[in-house]
Amino acid sequence: MALHFTCEEFADRQRRACKEMAKAGLDGLLIFRQESMYWLTGYDTSGYSMFQGMYLGADGALALLTRSADQRQARLTSVIEDIRIWTDREGADPAGELRGMVADYGGRGKRIGVEYHAYGLTAQRGKMVDAAFAGFCELVDASDLVRLLRLVKSPAELAYLRQAGRLVDEACAVSQRLTVPGASVGAVYGELMSAIMRGDGDPSASRWPMGAGEEALLVRYHTGHGTVAPRDQVQFEIAAAYRHYHAALMYVILTGEPDPRTATCSTPAPRRSTRAKRHCDPATRSARCSRRTPGF
Repeated sequence: MALHFTCEEFADRQRRACKEMAKAGLDGLLIFRQESMYWLTGYDTSGYSMFQGMYLGADGALALLTRSADQRQARLTSVIEDIRIWTDREGADPAGELRGMVADYGGRGKRIGVEYHAYGLTAQRGKMVDAAFAGFCELVDASDLVRLLRLVKSPAELAYLRQAGRLVDEACAVSQRLTVPGASVGAVYGELMSAIMRGDGDPSASRWPMGAGEEALLVRYHTGHGTVAPRDQVQFEIAAAYRHYHAALMYVILTGEPDPRTATCSTPAPRRSTRAKRHCDPATRSARCSRRTPGF
């Protein structure tokens, strides 16, 4: 199996999720977030654009309903044993098949949590699920149950985050070398991505905002890439992923004579950054950090 965590770590994560279910009075959880599936079982796919659902019972029962294109993916990348397939054809009822899978694990009449806040569970699909489970069991929103567990990282997760940090630092160094007047922004983008992939990293979950000239003010990715001017500012908002754990950077590279306003903004930044690092630790809320570092 292509697992990036031990089976023992996956089992511990599932036990913790079941414990939280018990606290919330839930008999099971319908999981639609891909990141939750990956964290609980290792299941790794981009197929969440299509209907799929995982069920984790409060007793530890685990099953996945997905399409045939992801069957081998689920077998190879996860610890899931019960993998069921729904056929994508006219008149298909995957939500009904999901209800049948939950019924096999004694879900009728129970109280089941649902990850409604999920990219793969569109409004249409959410209505399908509600309709399929109406009268079968009680569904309640439990979108944050796994998300909150994921906030505290294990030693293995921290190691992946640190590797992502090393990769994004390498990409930053490449950008500093290649961002010169006349350079194609798209070509620089490609070299940054190449550095990450050569380091056995992954594309980040989102395309990077990056631009020169007027486009330096855009903070969302857009199609079409310009050229670095002799006097320019090029904004980078990049990220490296390693085993899907991300480290991100946002910075500006200047060419030519800096605008005096840039120097005014940049001068206090190192001091404020040092102050922020001193006040921010795992036991401190972000709002408290912000109050301690005004103007940052």
